[in-house]
Amino acid sequence: MSGTVLLEAADGVATITLNRPDRLNAITPELIGDLREQLVLAERDAAVRVIRLRGAGRAFCAGYDIGWGAEIMEETEAGQPWDPMKDRWLMSGFVDTYMALWRSPKPVIAQVHGYCVGGGSDFALCSDLIVCAEDCRIGYPPARVWGSPTTAMWTYRVGLERSKRLLLTGDALDGRRAVEWGLASECAPESGLDEAALNLALRVARLPANQLQMMKLLVNTTYEQMGLQTTQLLGTLLDGAARHTPEGHAFTLAAMQDVRAAVADRDGPFGDYGEGPRSV
Repeated sequence: MSGTVLLEAADGVATITLNRPDRLNAITPELIGDLREQLVLAERDAAVRVIRLRGAGRAFCAGYDIGWGAEIMEETEAGQPWDPMKDRWLMSGFVDTYMALWRSPKPVIAQVHGYCVGGGSDFALCSDLIVCAEDCRIGYPPARVWGSPTTAMWTYRVGLERSKRLLLTGDALDGRRAVEWGLASECAPESGLDEAALNLALRVARLPANQLQMMKLLVNTTYEQMGLQTTQLLGTLLDGAARHTPEGHAFTLAAMQDVRAAVADRDGPFGDYGEGPRSV
């Protein structure tokens, strides 16, 4: 493991911490690999009944490391025609890790603060419960250009009207609205977030491990019967397509020159995320 994800356990709760605070815990293959390994360790620990997922520093997770993503596209394609199946194979490794949280026999509680955006939102949406800071920002700005939510969990979590409201604008929810819309169980001031999430984890951990597994299996199977796997296949394919539209290609070229400027150009007209305080 490269140290991008940390693990500690006490009182039946395993706490997994995304640990790239200098990059707002942006997603790279190393972070994904470390998360899978730490998740397996938590699942194998018989004393652990609940898993808490959080981020170090100022944010939960700011999504994919765009600079890395743009470089990968340039290196792997290098002027060659786009191969959607190769793209799907690459992205499926990330989707499988997000869904490892969903499939884990142990309930996963996402503790969200700061930014939880892009691919970072998949960590939260594929968890079982979300506890968030009141002033956090949860959204999918790549819906504006350069992406499609690969796990397709937005509609399953908030329904048709509200998922369209978010994906047709790329707008974000703050913690209070996330609770109001049913995306999160509860919110708290950021200063009290760690305590609130841990208290919920400890409450869940009071149940027998086998009972927790049965309840999670029951609810998850209900959603899987709605076609979740097929929807995720489409979401992953559309994500690749979105990065290869004329606008997506232009964003890639801009990001290779200056990631911050490319993101500012995308989000500036909306006045949100790093370009302003506004949310839905």
